[in-house]
Amino acid sequence: MGLKPLGDRVVIKQLEAEEKTKSGIVLPSASKEKPQEAEVVAVGPGGVVDGKEIKMEVKIGDRIIYSKYAGTEVKLDDQEFMIVKQSDILAIVER
Repeated sequence: MGLKPLGDRVVIKQLEAEEKTKSGIVLPSASKEKPQEAEVVAVGPGGVVDGKEIKMEVKIGDRIIYSKYAGTEVKLDDQEFMIVKQSDILAIVER
């Protein structure tokens, strides 16, 4: 991949939306909401942002939950990614 995030930014790849509900109802594609869960594919170096030192809390391969209206969508090599600030990441999913 050719994306290298700068500062406190993180490149994520959204996970696929569920095709069925837990009760087994199949959802048409129009009613599926984009999931807010994603996998981290690249992490910026952190450093000093706006005069504050930023330590990166996520690493490549982490599954995360991010803010609904966060980020910038980017398409590269027919794949879709999002670039978000670390502060837009709400949680790391531990399994």
